[in-house]
Amino acid sequence: MNSSLTQAVDHVIRSRHSVRAFLDTPISTEMLKEILHVASRAPSGTNTQPWKVYVVRGQTRDLLVERVCTAQNELFVNPALSAQYQETFAYYPQQWLSPFIERRRENGWGLYGLLNIQKGEKEKMAAQQLRNYKLFDAPVGLFFTAHQSLAIGSKMDIAMMIQNVMLAAKARGLDTCPQAAWNHFHQLVLDTIGAPADEELVCGMALGYADPDAIVNQFLTPRVAVDEFAVFVDE
Repeated sequence: MNSSLTQAVDHVIRSRHSVRAFLDTPISTEMLKEILHVASRAPSGTNTQPWKVYVVRGQTRDLLVERVCTAQNELFVNPALSAQYQETFAYYPQQWLSPFIERRRENGWGLYGLLNIQKGEKEKMAAQQLRNYKLFDAPVGLFFTAHQSLAIGSKMDIAMMIQNVMLAAKARGLDTCPQAAWNHFHQLVLDTIGAPADEELVCGMALGYADPDAIVNQFLTPRVAVDEFAVFVDE
């Protein structure tokens, strides 16, 4: 076993976390292509390689941010508008059960606590939510889509490809934040990036260099011990 290689791979996996504040330092097209080339080695059922990735920068990025932030602000004022912005598939369950609801709450209040956002401060919460749609100031947005004819297995394939993107980026000194938040606004996203009508938005992602001075980037989510989720069946 190559211990140095093991340590390098383990370090990349363990050091990856969702970054919520980025510098505006540009990322070269060559580096982005390199990351996607490496990430495309992700497995997929019968090698269908169902992923399509839109790399959004510059004026298109700014237009998308403006359009979706406007829609989100309108929703904050008039929640009834949410009927216009429905996900094409359910990312989260309709009813949360234990232990998942406790983990979700711990995550939310841990982040808000770091940002000094107290329970009931709806305007502050809304402002933090809006940061999602500003890509946390990252210069690059990645939007992963799949053909509408494909089934749930293809989303699993794309999820593995997304993980590869995050790890390949981290290995090059970049950080990321995968974002399901964009899925509510899939129509605005797909229209702005020029995706054809037969594609479905699976996930968005902010990518760039982390802002080392932003307190929000100190937030690290905990993980349960292996013994809590692994079952070794030997007989």
